[in-house]
Amino acid sequence: QVQLVESGGGLVQAGDSLRLSCAASGRTFSTYAMGWFRQAPGKEREYGGRISANGASTFISGSVRGRFTISRDNAKNTVYLQMNSLNSEDTAVYYCAAGVWGQSWEYWGQGTQVTVSS
Repeated sequence: QVQLVESGGGLVQAGDSLRLSCAASGRTFSTYAMGWFRQAPGKEREYGGRISANGASTFISGSVRGRFTISRDNAKNTVYLQMNSLNSEDTAVYYCAAGVWGQSWEYWGQGTQVTVSS
């Protein structure tokens, strides 16, 4: 019902900022909470945070709190992950996901690579 496509990844220097976008297809985008995840080489997928369907509530994992911010623009069917003060440990494939409240993440994007060099 929802197709997600991440974009905005790339190679950046430590200390730089980057904004990832997740564009969703379908007219039901505003129904879903959206989450951001990342997976570094050799590690399990890590939960980064989420934003409620209407954007009123956000949660950011403690590991990136203060540096990362999630926002969404339902008029554009897009959710964003603003990443500041990047360091090499942020290097990973970043995924967005969609799900309804109280249920599992149902839809996933293909991921976008973020590489931070020092």
